[in-house]
Amino acid sequence: MPEENKNENIIETHSLKDYINLIRSNLLPIVLIISVSLILAIIYSVNARDIYKSTATLKVVKPQGNILYSPVIPEFQDFGNDRFLANEIEVLKTFNTRERVAKSLVETFNNVEAKDSFYILLDVSSAFRETKVKLLPVEGIADRLLSAVSIDQKRGLDIIEISVESPSPFEAALIANSYANEYQILNLEVNRNQLTIVKNFLLEQKDEKQNQLNDAEETLRKFQEKGGVIALDEQANNLISQLSNFEAQKNAAQIELMASDKILNQYKRELEDQNPRLADYLTGLSSEAYFKSLQEQLVKLEVNRDLALSNKNPLGNNSEIVTGYEQKIRDLKNKLNSKVEEIKSGIFASSPAEVKELSQKVIEEEVRNQALKISVSELELIVKRYEDKFNRLPKTAIEFARYQGSRESLEKLYTLVEEKYQEALINEQSQPGNVLIIDNARRPSTPSKPNRFLIIIVGLVLGAGLAFGYVLIRNYFDNTIKTPEDLQNRNIPVLGWVPQFEVVGKNGTGDNEFIVAKKPDSMPGEAFRTIRTRIQLTKLDKDALKTILITSSAPQEGKTIIAINLGGSFAQANRKTLVIDCDLRKPRVHEMIKYKRIPGLIDYLFGQAPLNEIIHKAEIDNLYFITCGTIPPNPAEMLESEKMRQFLSDMRKIYDIVILDSPPIIAVTDAEILATVVDGTILVVSADTTESELMERSVELIKKDKSSFIGTILNNFSYKSGYGSYYKYYYYYSENASGRKTRPKV
Repeated sequence: MPEENKNENIIETHSLKDYINLIRSNLLPIVLIISVSLILAIIYSVNARDIYKSTATLKVVKPQGNILYSPVIPEFQDFGNDRFLANEIEVLKTFNTRERVAKSLVETFNNVEAKDSFYILLDVSSAFRETKVKLLPVEGIADRLLSAVSIDQKRGLDIIEISVESPSPFEAALIANSYANEYQILNLEVNRNQLTIVKNFLLEQKDEKQNQLNDAEETLRKFQEKGGVIALDEQANNLISQLSNFEAQKNAAQIELMASDKILNQYKRELEDQNPRLADYLTGLSSEAYFKSLQEQLVKLEVNRDLALSNKNPLGNNSEIVTGYEQKIRDLKNKLNSKVEEIKSGIFASSPAEVKELSQKVIEEEVRNQALKISVSELELIVKRYEDKFNRLPKTAIEFARYQGSRESLEKLYTLVEEKYQEALINEQSQPGNVLIIDNARRPSTPSKPNRFLIIIVGLVLGAGLAFGYVLIRNYFDNTIKTPEDLQNRNIPVLGWVPQFEVVGKNGTGDNEFIVAKKPDSMPGEAFRTIRTRIQLTKLDKDALKTILITSSAPQEGKTIIAINLGGSFAQANRKTLVIDCDLRKPRVHEMIKYKRIPGLIDYLFGQAPLNEIIHKAEIDNLYFITCGTIPPNPAEMLESEKMRQFLSDMRKIYDIVILDSPPIIAVTDAEILATVVDGTILVVSADTTESELMERSVELIKKDKSSFIGTILNNFSYKSGYGSYYKYYYYYSENASGRKTRPKV
């Protein structure tokens, strides 16, 4: 495998230990995010409004039909019920239903004194502008109900639950009960719709016939008062009675036909909305020849039966004639019913349940309507025959007989209509609905929401998720160097790593920056000794590496601290060491060793100070240093001068190790110039600070002029938080002479 691919695989591989170390290194922001999320969750849970839930339970039974509605396979019955209940739930959610409920709630609101027991019905925005709460309009309440009310079916049961949530327990129970009651009333109205149409029509006809009867009686009375009482013979009275009877039957049949027309037209309109072709087909069934012939024969037999009953036969064989008619009527009715059932079976074989039910009603009403039409036609013929007989009465008795016959006809018609009306009224009231309220909503005593404990748990979990996500995103976009492995994976040699240590003392000064002098037994001190050893091993010839340049990619990466402490480490190894501050722009060596900056290197190069005046001895034996001196206007030219080269050549002869502290190599060209005149260059990289692109660019600049690049030193490395192996290594070497382990201040 090529080295490049191998490195890429190492970079992209993440183990559980890597994620744990990532969390440990970002512990502060993680704790902060989780704490904020938890606090917000607690605040929300404490201040959240209590919500009460009340539920009304309904049992909705699917209307039972005849054998034609029974499923062929019983297992499919549940599917049909679920679909039926789904349709009913949609009816409950319609605006018309919600509007009915809203009107009922408004009426209740107006009759309740405690107006503060409401929330959903009120315009909350008006409470901020007015002292008196304002009731929402019916449309506004209906819209609110859509979100406040939930309607669900209990799985596998014919049960519908109407649940309402409100900050007011009274309002929650009130809305749930109002919803259930209004739906029950609506369902009852729908089931009784056809019966109500017939009842209302018969009521209108009853009132109309009553008025006509009153007028006929008044006309007869006035006629009698004007012309005296006229007595009719028995034959005339019998004729008038029969005529009035058949006229009443004809008028009653006409009234029933009108009611049948209303019902049939409504059925057809509903059927056309669902299946227009089927509606046209059913309309033509009543005109089928065989079908129509049966109906005509049946009606004629019924009329003849009535004629036989009205005629008094002196031979006394009327009962035998009527019995014969009854038998023939039964036979024809059976044939007609068989024909109707045959038609129904053919239609219902492939029709949905709703279409089947409506088609059955259309067929039955068509049969009844056609029969009524034929009956009216036959009765009109009979009435006409009796009127012909009536007109042959004596002229003096015709007018009186007409008035009397009209009164009797209207009286009988009124009686028939009254009977039909009472029958329709009873049918309407006896028609049950298919909705039963099995459990009324009750006022809840405890709130259903919010679950404060759950909110806090969710806040905690959400905070942990956000914190971990933040760490992952931050790590993904963070392109800084963090560990020695980041450098090794880029084929950049690592001389060592210096752990984090506190450089500012109690008085706010940098007393602790010279760590090898202040705390030589600390882990950072041991780290510098390790680096010193590795530097010595980079060259076999002892004199091949005497001048070393220390630089960095950017400012504030610790190159000066590394230069001073590395020089101190060499001095402790009995190597005569000189540290030169070649950062002619922002020098810091004099601050660390607490010495004046002038005279220094630049003063010597300009001939303004002798060599012995610029070289100063440090607090450690064998360690010497030269400060920057007067800051020149042309630092690059000074460092590139022949006198500077000669100066370094002279120092190389006097000292075993010469360390040069230079400016960052990316910022200015000073470090590039010095890299060409020294034996080796070291690049300081600050963990979690130095960007990988800058670091790679710095290495390229150092190697550009075939300079001797020794390697990198990783500064400010937090080995405790991320890399246990490094920690153990330094921890082992931090043991003091007595064998007791000491933890450095990191």
